[in-house]
Amino acid sequence: MPTVSPRRRREIIDALRRGTVPQRGLDVMAVGLDRFRATLGDELSAVGDGGAVFKAVRGEYGAGKTFFARWLTETAKQNGFATAEVQISETETPLHKLETIYRRVTENLATEATPPSAFREVIDEWLRVLEEDAVAAGASDLDSAVLAERTQALLEQRLSAVSRTAPAFAAALRAYHAATIRGDVETADGLIAWLGGQPHVAAGVRRAAGIRGDLDHFGAFGFMQGLLAVLRDTDYRGLVLVLDEVETLQRVRSDVREKSLNALRQLLDEVDAGRFPGLYVLITGTPAFFDGTQGVQRLAPLAARLSVDFSEDPRWDNPRAPQIRLLGFDRAGLIQLGQRVRDIYATGSPAGDRIGALAGDNYLATLAYSVAGRLGGRVGIAPRVYLRKLVDILDKIEQFADYVPADAAGVTIADGELTADERAAAGHDMDAIHLDV
Repeated sequence: MPTVSPRRRREIIDALRRGTVPQRGLDVMAVGLDRFRATLGDELSAVGDGGAVFKAVRGEYGAGKTFFARWLTETAKQNGFATAEVQISETETPLHKLETIYRRVTENLATEATPPSAFREVIDEWLRVLEEDAVAAGASDLDSAVLAERTQALLEQRLSAVSRTAPAFAAALRAYHAATIRGDVETADGLIAWLGGQPHVAAGVRRAAGIRGDLDHFGAFGFMQGLLAVLRDTDYRGLVLVLDEVETLQRVRSDVREKSLNALRQLLDEVDAGRFPGLYVLITGTPAFFDGTQGVQRLAPLAARLSVDFSEDPRWDNPRAPQIRLLGFDRAGLIQLGQRVRDIYATGSPAGDRIGALAGDNYLATLAYSVAGRLGGRVGIAPRVYLRKLVDILDKIEQFADYVPADAAGVTIADGELTADERAAAGHDMDAIHLDV
């Protein structure tokens, strides 16, 4: 059985019970991803050494794009990276407004030790590192005022490169440092919000730091540079940024789509130009987004940069390519995933023996076939419903000593349990099928 802590077990099972992808513990559920493991490890190492990577992942609904992204971020955190996952949305997080993307990055920033938002903790940790370096440089016998002065000098030195492109970021950090030293909580709170890209910070707070207005589209790249500099100086190896569900760009107005694709192209170019050392960008999307007329193909420079020939046998897919594909689960993979979830559930359960007896491998196989059959035989989109049904059955086995699962072949799935794509696959809602026209 997989070895997991009680907390990780609870987080995994709770997420699957809700029909969502767990935030943690994905390494023990990673089925079919071994072929990417070595390459991703090499890319993370390169980023940790000051490089930068832009990677695209394609897959149909249910292929596991979100799972793959969270598996990568969890792996990255375990290897000393900070991470941020941003869901692209026409209304909440439009891709063409880079200031909004940056704000979502700071709101969702996470580390191995700190869940979102870890932004303020990272900034405070950086200032502590500066003070420790100032002490190590001979300031240990000096009074607090001189120590603060030495720390400020180190701050200026280490932000010198950022100051040339994002002077407001450096200015706000200086003012935040000064406010924390004098115990001005209100000013410090306002400045950390402004550094995080939050709008509508009080004018008095901004005046105290000598800064104006809110972060705009053109300043967002500079602020990202500043954040990366802070992470590196705080001994994080870099930042893994996931831009999930980029395919939503296909459904926005044409002018917004053009600006969003251009913003994506600009980000890719800046990564390749070395402007963001320590940054790993992963975008996810459907094949229609990468190949269709309403997606990447509308912007020739972006299409050329991400183009990969997927006409060969998937066995020869190159994981080092700028775009990789997820094929989703086949029946064997779906059964293996069910076995891992069952074993995770049984670990530490008082009904572990009953779970093994009543939810054996044959039962899991029958349940997998049955769920896939209810979804039009499309195994690739079955994992979410399959795992949710499985966890419900395991819950009942654990709670009720006389419960015996019904025949797995007769499993029922109500419309309310399905997403629009799942209903379309099941043939319940033809209007839910998205056509790329």
